[in-house]
Amino acid sequence: MFFKKEDKGGSFDYLIVGLGNPGDKYEKTRHNIGFITLDELSKQFSAPTARLKFKSLLGEATIGGKRCLLCKPQTFMNNSGEAVAEIMNFYKLSPEQVLVILDDVTLDVGRLRIRRKGSDGGHNGMKSIIYLTGSDNIARIKIGVGKKPHPDYDLAAWVLGRFRAEDGETLYNAVKNAVAATALIVGGEIDKAMCQYNG
Repeated sequence: MFFKKEDKGGSFDYLIVGLGNPGDKYEKTRHNIGFITLDELSKQFSAPTARLKFKSLLGEATIGGKRCLLCKPQTFMNNSGEAVAEIMNFYKLSPEQVLVILDDVTLDVGRLRIRRKGSDGGHNGMKSIIYLTGSDNIARIKIGVGKKPHPDYDLAAWVLGRFRAEDGETLYNAVKNAVAATALIVGGEIDKAMCQYNG
């Protein structure tokens, strides 16, 4: 009872996870919008994700007075839950202390959809996280990367493809909005974030 929370091995108030695939091959692809957003978050809060631990690149940031662990899983998308579950177990974090930022192929490019919890929505990274943590009570910010050009277009080829040059400004604004929404969510204002940024 004489110890503050932060003295117990360095506890965190929040785990913020950006989903993507590691390696130059996947940089700036639709599936990596979570990584792209986390990089912007790292930049704004001077918290580079440079430490390799728990199968992730990690950084630490104070956002709205809360101590946050920034995470870019290096497991490849389909196994993202391995990294997230390890971190949650080590730091004794509840699902309510986790925020995931990911791509959504059902939303137009640049649109945001913030949710408190829910199903994986067909996203393999989110599916892995829900399965390995045993909970879907995890907040998420979904960023629209656009629908497939036509129904027969291969989904893997679409999400692993790069954005069109004309999407640049829209995506830039979406990433900025996702970072602002993250700050609100960490500060306990998810309703405000949903009202302000859900498109």
